[in-house]
Amino acid sequence: MTDNEYVPFLSKITEIIRHTDIEYTFRMTYDGDVKPGQFFEVSIPKYGEAPISVSGIGDGTVDLTIRKVGKVTNEVFEHTMGDHLFLRGPYGNGFDLDDYRGRELVVVAGGTGLSPVRGVVDHFARHPEEVKGMTLITGFKSPADILFFGDLARWKQSMEVILTVDCADDGDKPAACQIGLVTEHLPKVKLGDISRAVAIVVGPPAMMRFSVLGLLELGFAEKNIWISQERKMCCGIGKCGHCKIGDVYVCLDGPVFNYTKGRTLID
Repeated sequence: MTDNEYVPFLSKITEIIRHTDIEYTFRMTYDGDVKPGQFFEVSIPKYGEAPISVSGIGDGTVDLTIRKVGKVTNEVFEHTMGDHLFLRGPYGNGFDLDDYRGRELVVVAGGTGLSPVRGVVDHFARHPEEVKGMTLITGFKSPADILFFGDLARWKQSMEVILTVDCADDGDKPAACQIGLVTEHLPKVKLGDISRAVAIVVGPPAMMRFSVLGLLELGFAEKNIWISQERKMCCGIGKCGHCKIGDVYVCLDGPVFNYTKGRTLID
């Protein structure tokens, strides 16, 4: 008798961190190997399940930053510290830190796209000696939508951080925040050897498309850019076919792709 791949395990909520009215980080118990950019299926009996990217990796825990946008996630938000959720995973292809060590790294993240790449940023913020330099450009719709504000302040101590919002009233914009799309700030990135520079781009499809084009214009090689195509995932194990693009299953082969492959995945 083989194990049923759909059977989840029980995980305890050890902490809940509120970012916005509809975005919380749930810190869950988990012992095992996991990479930034991978994801878990979060499930609640009678409500269903949803794929949620790993936004942080701790000692015996993983962070899952969840937006309250549907039947399953609405019910997740009814849970409190000490409660349990069912998890399956981790699944997918995550970010390999070795791809970025010893090089200049640029991370461009839009909105909730900062969640799956947060583990990468946080690692190199804690170990800045492992990269030759690092720049984070992250953008949100408004100041009220900013995620990981405390982390952003801490990251600024070891890397260049450009925090931007699409729009804001004069009295509503944090002092550390700029105005404009992330693509408008790409020319501000200061790099040494562009041929060795690497980049990660995560966010809404249009934002990723124009950010990658901006990086290419700066001189980045396609092979030195990584993206995440997570929005189409469903079952997590390549059975439902919801995320299939051509001969690629995003939940198995991705969601993290090198751009040389990712640019061929037209959904």
